[in-house]
Amino acid sequence: MIDWTNTRVVVTGGAGFLGRVVCEKIEQRGCQHIGVPRRHQFDLTAEDGVRKMYDRFQPDVVLHLAAEVGGIGANREHPGRFFYANAAMGLHLIEEARIRRIRKFVQVGTVCAYPKFTPVPFQEKDLWNGYPEETNAPYGVAKKALFVMLDAYRQEYGMASSVVVPVNLYGPGDNFDQRSSHVIPALIRKCVEAVDTRQQQMVCWGTGSASREFLYVDDAAEGIVRAAEELEDPTPVNLGTGQEITIRNLIELIAELTGFQGEVVWDDTKPDGQPRRCLDTTLATELLDWQAKIGFREGLKRTIDWYLSRTRLTKVA
Repeated sequence: MIDWTNTRVVVTGGAGFLGRVVCEKIEQRGCQHIGVPRRHQFDLTAEDGVRKMYDRFQPDVVLHLAAEVGGIGANREHPGRFFYANAAMGLHLIEEARIRRIRKFVQVGTVCAYPKFTPVPFQEKDLWNGYPEETNAPYGVAKKALFVMLDAYRQEYGMASSVVVPVNLYGPGDNFDQRSSHVIPALIRKCVEAVDTRQQQMVCWGTGSASREFLYVDDAAEGIVRAAEELEDPTPVNLGTGQEITIRNLIELIAELTGFQGEVVWDDTKPDGQPRRCLDTTLATELLDWQAKIGFREGLKRTIDWYLSRTRLTKVA
């Protein structure tokens, strides 16, 4: 168990959507030394940048959340960058952590690491039973390679670490950028803009038949902190709700909550992505004593309310 009050922590990506909530969680536990490296200060894809970051913050524990990632469109446009950036960050951070003998390294993985046709619900033992869905593969494989690196470092050097694999996240503070957002913020923005401009029709990618599972950001943050506290070995542990919803039904729910009453048109020339995503979270319950607490409808309402408050402020300003 980590005594947070006497631990120096670095949270890569700590200024981001998930990272801010993780920082809040460990601060609430008494942590007084939280380092949040910013991109303009430290290039974590470069060995020198990682060394400077470690010199600056002198961490005992590293929570590695930072990633370069986006939705299907961004993944198709930047497969090379997403592979390089995510692999390089993890590679240098883990090696430098070994050299400096840090207390623990926590790696946040991705559901994109799972094979395209994984049996549902996804179990951690199936991570290596096939190749990821093509549009996600560079990002997913880069992250998965870090699981292997941590396991190898545990075997050879005795380095303590833990690995969590969260499903798609959502919540207040998410990225709503048109080009790089994931499915929930992208759809919320589409619906809100359609309502504001009185559109009678909204075009969405794919067929709507693919299914996804979504985890509220606060629940994910708690799972990551619990992994830091409880695990010494990098056995991947799923973080999710165990409930899936089709994209078609997701859009219907978001449309209802935002007040969009027009027609949804499906552009089936665009990809659906992985056919299904739904995680088995048995290990998280057993090893972390963790379960998701925020219901999906409630989480969506909170996310929409947050986005509406931000757009209203922008319009007023």
